[in-house]
Amino acid sequence: MTIRLLGVLILTVLTVSTPIAAHHSAAAFETTKAVTMKGTVTEWRWANPHCILKYDVVEASGARTSWSVETANPTTMTQRGWARLSFKTGDQVTLTLLPSRNGEPVGLLLRATLPDGQQLITSPPGQPVPNQ
Repeated sequence: MTIRLLGVLILTVLTVSTPIAAHHSAAAFETTKAVTMKGTVTEWRWANPHCILKYDVVEASGARTSWSVETANPTTMTQRGWARLSFKTGDQVTLTLLPSRNGEPVGLLLRATLPDGQQLITSPPGQPVPNQ
């Protein structure tokens, strides 16, 4: 009975840990070239499992595109200088991100420049931000 219970426990851990490890991947994003754009913040979600920043970009043609970019979780972001109040609706920001491979207006946020010029970086200290 004990061996059977141990086998079930091991199988459960292996079954659960594989999807969790797969979840934290940048495979959906273009990792070789970052893009930088200016936009207007529409929403800042400070929540697990990832913080989400939503913003609108107005193209030269006048067309508006709504973007959504993710970062790490609030605990990690706090350690890197970010906060629940880092962004306010209406803020004009400059963002550097890894865009989606499929062309959708989503991405992985790398850096944000706030209206006062302060820069917030998502990568760990010492790790370079990919080239633009």
